[in-house]
Amino acid sequence: MIETVVIDRSASWRDIAAVAKGARLCVADAAWTRIAAARDIVEALVSRGVRGYGINTGVGALCDVIVDGDRQQALSRNILLSHSCGVGEPLEREKTRAIMAAQIVNFAHGFSGIRVETVEALVALLNADVLPAIPSRGSVGYLTHAAAIGLILIGEGEATHHGERLSGRQALAAAGLLPLTLVAKEGLSLVNGTPCATGLACLALARMESLLDWADAAAAMTYENLGAQSDPFAASPLALRISVGLQHVGNNLRHLLAGSPLLARSAGSRTQDPLSLRAVPQIHGAVRDSVMQIGEVVNRELASVTDNPVVAGSPDVPQVHSQAHAVGAALGLAMDGLAVAAAELASISERRIDRLVNPLVSGLPAFLAEGSGVCSGFMIIQYTAAALAAENRRLAAPASLDGGITSALQEDILTHATPAADKALSIIANLETILAIEIMSAAQAYDIQSEKSGMAPGTGALYRRVRSVVPFYSDDRPLNALLAMAEQLLRTTDAGARTAPNA
Repeated sequence: MIETVVIDRSASWRDIAAVAKGARLCVADAAWTRIAAARDIVEALVSRGVRGYGINTGVGALCDVIVDGDRQQALSRNILLSHSCGVGEPLEREKTRAIMAAQIVNFAHGFSGIRVETVEALVALLNADVLPAIPSRGSVGYLTHAAAIGLILIGEGEATHHGERLSGRQALAAAGLLPLTLVAKEGLSLVNGTPCATGLACLALARMESLLDWADAAAAMTYENLGAQSDPFAASPLALRISVGLQHVGNNLRHLLAGSPLLARSAGSRTQDPLSLRAVPQIHGAVRDSVMQIGEVVNRELASVTDNPVVAGSPDVPQVHSQAHAVGAALGLAMDGLAVAAAELASISERRIDRLVNPLVSGLPAFLAEGSGVCSGFMIIQYTAAALAAENRRLAAPASLDGGITSALQEDILTHATPAADKALSIIANLETILAIEIMSAAQAYDIQSEKSGMAPGTGALYRRVRSVVPFYSDDRPLNALLAMAEQLLRTTDAGARTAPNA
């Protein structure tokens, strides 16, 4: 049965991520009432000739150019056409659905003044999985992405449905709709606000969260193959550092490594382990804390009105307020933070991979290979992990500081929230690949341990799951084909490492 997410005054990032992955979206009756009431206020502003940005004026540096009533429909249409200048490959399905869902949440607050029928059309397209083709590049914020969505509503642009490319009119027909004639303010509302960055941020959080337990699982498997201390993640000393994330990681590691014969045999052979092994609770825990904090920022964004201008009051006393709620500074900073957190998690994983394959420190056969010199084993796949970790460091440079000046000095500071979210997603994809390499490497290490009965029950269960899809490697096939299998395992299943904090 398909999940349904109901939107009223707000939503959580988990709600948007669920819609991105295929859940239906339903707008509550109270939200429809608010949307209609805001539209009545716009009509009152128009009839009274009250100046409002993008209602009866031009946009950007043209904000002081008055647009007469008979040209306001043309203004809304032209905004979509002129702002549809994105370039690059279209966004993937989940990204598009996330952006559309966040856009509908923004309208549901009831301060935009867009018509009910326009929002209904967006909901219908989303639920029918008729998705605008949104060029992935060319926006410093949100305008070109959002304009590609709005184009479909007027029968322009292109969309996809079940893998088929459709014209705007064909897309509307596939959802049982006819092209809309937009009226005052609707063109601006359709391209405005932070839904692009917010939707992508929700998706980034969902993808990151799904990897946190896998990161702990990979670390536990590697530690068991390489570790020396018998009780490295004991609850009592870990409790001395205040961090919910750290305690969660400690619980996971203790659960996975409990009863390990390998660790029992190696106990006491070193005073302390290298940081890439010993500092897993501190580093993985800090990442978990960051993800939790960033989730709060994104939830606040979903609870906020990010249109400009907003309309308020009543049809008798209509108000229009020009402000800068469409500036996504909070999201830009949060997504830059998520990018760094994901890069950090990938970095420590790559260091553990190196220790697994490096005969100078592992105590295992060189590069986890069979034979002496004939097989390279996991030598070069560690290069792949190192390359992706290096790419992450480049991508982790903050987008929110890029700046820039647009619209003839009218928009003279830019926070680049959408690019920040997009590159965070790229880093998270690299993280997934690096973790998959670590899990493959750890499984290979188990197979060539001198003692075959060394796994703890928890890590043994993980090993069997990996081996159910990824066989032992003997230089007998391209290794990247096996890597794709491991990535699919991480992408589609849970690590099974979760425990309640302080359990």
